[in-house]
Amino acid sequence: MELMDKAILTSLYISNIDPDPVTCAYSRIKSMLPISQEIFDSRIQKLTDYGFIEKEDRSKLTFIGRDMLKVVLVGGVFDLIHPGHIHTLKAAKQQGNVLVVVVARMSTAVKIKKNRRIYHDENLRKELVSSLSFVDLAIIGKEGTLYDTVEYVKPDIIALGYDQAHSEKDIAENCRKRNMNIRVIRLNSPIPGTKSSKIKQELGSAFYRI
Repeated sequence: MELMDKAILTSLYISNIDPDPVTCAYSRIKSMLPISQEIFDSRIQKLTDYGFIEKEDRSKLTFIGRDMLKVVLVGGVFDLIHPGHIHTLKAAKQQGNVLVVVVARMSTAVKIKKNRRIYHDENLRKELVSSLSFVDLAIIGKEGTLYDTVEYVKPDIIALGYDQAHSEKDIAENCRKRNMNIRVIRLNSPIPGTKSSKIKQELGSAFYRI
């Protein structure tokens, strides 16, 4: 499949997860590739004829079209982006075509680690992660459990950071209980000593009051 066609499928997939009346599929792909509306429409027609896009609703992928993409999901708090995050997210992107990053809600982050001080709300953290060029989409996690968000994104792979407490086996089993066959992997880091908590501890809260 040509790069442009895969980019179009990616844009349609992302637009369905993160529906935005301003940022449509064409706007998303135009920000990545110099493509006219006419060429975009002709490519959409071709992909529809191939069975990759639904004929009744050309904003949605068919099962065949979705299978052409390998979506990787990474979750985290991302209160302070550091080199460890960059390495982890880049490694995750190399596992597939589309990288979706789930930014934990404030309530979820506190449940995961009590007495955690978070300096930025979820919208600011989402904006921070979205600014990374290799992240295809950043979303705020759903209310409820991790698996509510996983069901919404429907990734092919869940990539865990080297220091995340989640168990690969437990996540894979819980996904199967929800009829989701998802590969769960653990990513390594060339700088495992770099952690947000350690940076915050060493810098102190005064750093955020500059």
